[in-house]
Amino acid sequence: MFEKIGSYDAKTKLPEILRRVEAGEAFTITNRGKPVADLIPSRAKSRLKAEAAINNLLQMKKPVVSDADLKAMREEGRR
Repeated sequence: MFEKIGSYDAKTKLPEILRRVEAGEAFTITNRGKPVADLIPSRAKSRLKAEAAINNLLQMKKPVVSDADLKAMREEGRR
């Protein structure tokens, strides 16, 4: 359940509220007691973490040696 907060309090305490949202909390902003908006943590942050993890895995992947390169290395080793 979202914590309800009035629009005036949301305006005056915005930095504190944003820190709490970043920590995972969610709020319903009300105007004269009626809900008008939900403030929830962004999914973009977790998406960026997933993309970074995938990129790290791809960078760790060993390079593929072609047959021609392998043959050249073999020939060079025989000299």
